[in-house]
Amino acid sequence: MQLSISNRDIIRLAAPISVAMLIPQISFLTDTVFLGRLGERELGANGMAGIFYLILAMVGAGLTNGIQVQMSRRAGESNYVGLARTFTNGMMLCLGFGIGLMLLAMVLGPYIFRTTLDDVINAQLSIEFLNMRVWGLPFLMLTQLANSFYIATGQAKYLVHGSIAGNAVNIVLDYGLIFGKLGLPEMGMVGAALASVISEVVFGITMYSIFYVKKMQVKFPILATGRFDVQLAKRSLIIASPLIVQFMFSIGGWQIFFIYVEHLGTRELAVSQILRSVFGVAGIGLWAMASACNTLVSNVIGQRKQRLVMSVILRCIKLAVIYAAALGAILIMFPHEFLSLYRDDPALVQFAIPSLRVVAISSIVMAIATVMFNGVMGTGNTRVNLLIEVLCVGCYIVYCYIVIERMHLPLYWAWASEFVYWGVLVASCMLYLRTGRWRNKVV
Repeated sequence: MQLSISNRDIIRLAAPISVAMLIPQISFLTDTVFLGRLGERELGANGMAGIFYLILAMVGAGLTNGIQVQMSRRAGESNYVGLARTFTNGMMLCLGFGIGLMLLAMVLGPYIFRTTLDDVINAQLSIEFLNMRVWGLPFLMLTQLANSFYIATGQAKYLVHGSIAGNAVNIVLDYGLIFGKLGLPEMGMVGAALASVISEVVFGITMYSIFYVKKMQVKFPILATGRFDVQLAKRSLIIASPLIVQFMFSIGGWQIFFIYVEHLGTRELAVSQILRSVFGVAGIGLWAMASACNTLVSNVIGQRKQRLVMSVILRCIKLAVIYAAALGAILIMFPHEFLSLYRDDPALVQFAIPSLRVVAISSIVMAIATVMFNGVMGTGNTRVNLLIEVLCVGCYIVYCYIVIERMHLPLYWAWASEFVYWGVLVASCMLYLRTGRWRNKVV
């Protein structure tokens, strides 16, 4: 499980992660297209509730990323029993967090939407969607942990199987439950939420079934102890808690952005939901490369090869920038074709094109920033990640408040906030990596 850092091996690790991320993006694209057929209001409200759910999902991502750092380090040390213990304890943590977050969201979500959104109908639609959607949280968090295990052990190819199973179910049920097809009830937006919950259950069952079908329990004895290890959980949370806060803070900034955009109007909100899916498409390759960078950095440190860390990060950045530049060029050359997928409304498409161009160009800066940030994460010094995130989101929110809420500038100026966020992130990560303070971090 000791990994090398050649371009070929980086791509070999990132490629299955990309495929696994591509499939849910196809599902998300389908979901957005279906809701776009219902109307601009449904499309915009789905964006509001979807961002709120993403904040909750990022708690799971922060927790499992922190555990992934530990599992990657144990993998680099060839400590299979220690890795299995970390995985087992992580399952107990994820289940508890998932149930707790689900209950918290049911209480706080309605209050937040009713007090922050100007449009009463937007608020009610968002609440109805969220109340159904949050039932998938416990399954999502357990699935995120399984994915982290496969990435940490260099078996990312298995992510594809679970992603295919879960998202195939989601697409079929989306069509049936949104429009009342295939003998299913017509539920509109709530149907989309229910389809997503069922797909997360299927995804999770598939990922844990693979573990046993491939007899991985022989090498990684996860059932050797069913006792919750408080000390191990404490170490996991020490690493993960800054990431949890950081991810919540990051997506929370995006939630504020969408609230401000909702104040501009229903069309602006609908277009922004479409543009959010562009980041999903861009994220297929970028987050895969970033996750590979995270794993490789922690792995080579576990091999006591700290001298290779910067080489890993720079190689991952190069590959990520190539991907982002190619994607950005396609979006700029064929904007009408892409935007028309969501809603066959020439006026809305024309309105969205300037903002789409801004997003396409900013994805190149995003490529550099995302990989560097995950490289810092892989060193295990997650408190630094949190401090960097607080700085970036703070600058981002100040920009959004001035440009959107106070000056009411056109939507493309609002989306130019991405340059502020990713630019500050690049500068901060470069400054920390150059200090060399990460070299002797123990996790």
